[in-house]
Amino acid sequence: MDRLNKLWSVFNSSHDSTALSPLDTMDLGPTKNTENPVMIQFFTWDCKHPKLSWWRFFEMTVPDLESLGFTQVWLPPPHKAMRKTGNGYDAYDLWDLGEFDQKGTVATRWGTKGELVHAVAVAKQRGMDVIIDAVLNHKLGADQREIFMATPVNPKNRMDEIGPSRTVEQGWTRFNFPGRGSKYSTLKWTHEHFTGVDWDHTTKKRGIYRMTNKSWSPRVDDEHVNYDYLLGADVDHNHPEVAKDLLSWGPWALQTTGANGFRLDAIKHIDRRFLQHFIQHARQATGRPQLFVVAEYWCPDIKRVMFWINEYRGLTSFFDVPLHDNFWHASRSGSKYDLRKILDNTIVSLRPGDAVTFVDNHEFLQQIGQSLQSWVSREFKLHAYALILLRDKGHPCVFFGDLYPNKECYDAGTAYGLRILLKTRKNVASGPVTDYWENASYIGWVRRGQGHKICAVIISNADPASSSEPHMIRMFVGKGHDHTTFRNVFTPHSPGIKVSKDGWGSFTCVRGGISVWTLASNIVACV
Repeated sequence: MDRLNKLWSVFNSSHDSTALSPLDTMDLGPTKNTENPVMIQFFTWDCKHPKLSWWRFFEMTVPDLESLGFTQVWLPPPHKAMRKTGNGYDAYDLWDLGEFDQKGTVATRWGTKGELVHAVAVAKQRGMDVIIDAVLNHKLGADQREIFMATPVNPKNRMDEIGPSRTVEQGWTRFNFPGRGSKYSTLKWTHEHFTGVDWDHTTKKRGIYRMTNKSWSPRVDDEHVNYDYLLGADVDHNHPEVAKDLLSWGPWALQTTGANGFRLDAIKHIDRRFLQHFIQHARQATGRPQLFVVAEYWCPDIKRVMFWINEYRGLTSFFDVPLHDNFWHASRSGSKYDLRKILDNTIVSLRPGDAVTFVDNHEFLQQIGQSLQSWVSREFKLHAYALILLRDKGHPCVFFGDLYPNKECYDAGTAYGLRILLKTRKNVASGPVTDYWENASYIGWVRRGQGHKICAVIISNADPASSSEPHMIRMFVGKGHDHTTFRNVFTPHSPGIKVSKDGWGSFTCVRGGISVWTLASNIVACV
């Protein structure tokens, strides 16, 4: 049995299937009676409004977000970056939310602290919680150089030393925060607070250098044997001063901004024990046991992902990266992909109470055109969104880049269709799902709730040139709808479909397309 199968065995043997899942215990919006909670990632990698700060733009967009049914908004890292235009993943000072003159600016890329606090308050008034991005793995943009001993290691095997320990004039490990001083936090970071760096200023060589008196954390992902180091100055979460500072920052950031939870960046590189403590402390210190947390563990391998889910014991939900990977493969393969397998080996199929489902996000915008890209194509994007928005499992997250105009990835047709799907989710989708997955090239399902809340969905990846005849699936929508007309929300003025007395209807979809059928009386609310 190989290593991954051993991990899988550990998960299966230790998992308690009766335990409450994270999505059962965390707030997915301001109210617990929200039937169809949904999150939006309100940024792209390089987004910038031409006239307003991003926080002001977010505030102005709140009414539209409310109309589309969003209950949560995930905002980008709010802290000061190493560059004036940095988006926050190049973390410099977590305690500066756009308040101090540092790195050539008071405001962050996104705006000032005051604008952020006001925008969050407006969102909460309109029924939306705000989630902030916590970048705890690394720091960049240090204020001074330092001299210390470090050991070069093999980038493909971080436990393999490839040279002797040497004196490194690295340059970027001392953080004095001259603009902020000691307000909020007195910690001044030095090389003692890090485990590794990626630059030897003495030899002008890039590489991975482990501090000679430090070890990588053993409680990280085992890619490259040990994946503690990612980039910049790698934070030593086992250093008591570091742990104290970051544990204090979590509750302070929530209370200062008014936010209701965290998206945890790059958790495969962070000591698991520390992050477990971070989550628990944030909930205890704020008095919010239902505080929402979602973790980014970037790996399409479901066995690895499930091992990590087991390690966190319900403390956090996880982005369903294996599901995104299925969407990507389906979009690349076209009619060759068997749609009946679209949910196979995903978090939402195996542990739906742990799954934050998504189609695309900011990570891929750096990769378009590169060998690592996994961007879901326009031809399959609405199909994928239907699978996360119009079903009853998982907690869906919509990407700003797919919904609002931007220079990186916007497609007007996708945005128009996505708005229809969101309104359908808000106003029509309800109750459990019944699947009709009998054909490799087209699948259907019905979500049937109380009263008039009902939708029947078909998606197809068949080649439109293969035939002019539409697909047809006979699906049960419930008795009491006999002789009632169902219409497709994407073509509301086209002929409808009548349902028989026994509650069955023959629903259609063009080849390669998507159709969402609901009662004719519901159409106005969906479009």
